[in-house]
Amino acid sequence: MMWRPQHRLEPKRLLDLTLGSALLVLAAPLLTAAALVLALSRPANGVFLRDYRTGLNGRPFILSSLATRRFRLDLLSRLPHVVRGDLSLVGPAPLKVGSAAGAAPWRQLVRPGLTGLAQVRRHSPLPWDEAPLLDQHYVEHHWLGLDLAILAHTLPALCKAHTRRLTLRLPWQSSRSAQASRRLPRRLPRRLALPYSRSDAYWLGAVRPDAGLPHARRSQATSTGRHPVGAQAGAPAPVGAPAGNGTADRSGDPSGS
Repeated sequence: MMWRPQHRLEPKRLLDLTLGSALLVLAAPLLTAAALVLALSRPANGVFLRDYRTGLNGRPFILSSLATRRFRLDLLSRLPHVVRGDLSLVGPAPLKVGSAAGAAPWRQLVRPGLTGLAQVRRHSPLPWDEAPLLDQHYVEHHWLGLDLAILAHTLPALCKAHTRRLTLRLPWQSSRSAQASRRLPRRLPRRLALPYSRSDAYWLGAVRPDAGLPHARRSQATSTGRHPVGAQAGAPAPVGAPAGNGTADRSGDPSGS
C-alpha cells in the first residue's frame, strides 16, 4: 500500500518555506552583526523586543525582533517566524493581542505577514488607502500572483521611503519641501477621488471591502456605460476625478472633457 501524505502544503505556505529559508540564510550574517552592535551599545530594552501578537485562527504567539528599525532590520529578524509558521511573507500586519482591530474575524483567516498590500500601497491616492481596508482587501482576494507582486514592490517601496527621509533631513531640501507643500492643491475628499493610474486599478481592481467604506453615489458615467480604469461591469463607479487644476470633475469623466 502506497503511503500518501495527509496534508499537502498550499502554494502560499510553500513560498514561505522556500523563499523565507533562503532569505534567512542570506540575512544571517547581517542579523548577527546587527545583534552584536546592539549588544555592545547596551540598549535599555535589550537586543530583542518580544511581544504577544495575534496569529492565524486567533492564536497568540510571541513575536521577537531586533530592537532597531534602521534599514528595517526588525523585519528581517522576523524571518524565523516565517519558517516556523507564525508569520507569512505577505499578509496583514501582526497586531497586539487584545486590540480591537486584531479581533476582526477576517484578519484571523490568514497568517500575519512581514509585508503586505498596506505597506506598498498605503500612500496611494486611492479613496480607500487606509491600512485596515487594504489588509481586508488582501485577505478576501489574495492569491500567489498577488503575493509575488507585493514582494517585488516591497524593496522599491522601502528604498523610496528611506530616500524621502534622507532628502527631508538635508537643510537645503527641507526648505524647498516646505515651500512646495504650500503650493500643492488640497487633496480631494476620499469619496470623490478616483484611481488615476493603471497600477492603482491593478492592485485593487475596483473591488472594495464590504465593511468600513461609504457607498459612493452613482455618476453619469455609469448610465453611459463608461467606467474608470480597472472598474468591472456592474460595479458602482466612484464620483469625480482629479483634473489638471487639482479640482474634482463632477461629470465623472476622468479625462475632464
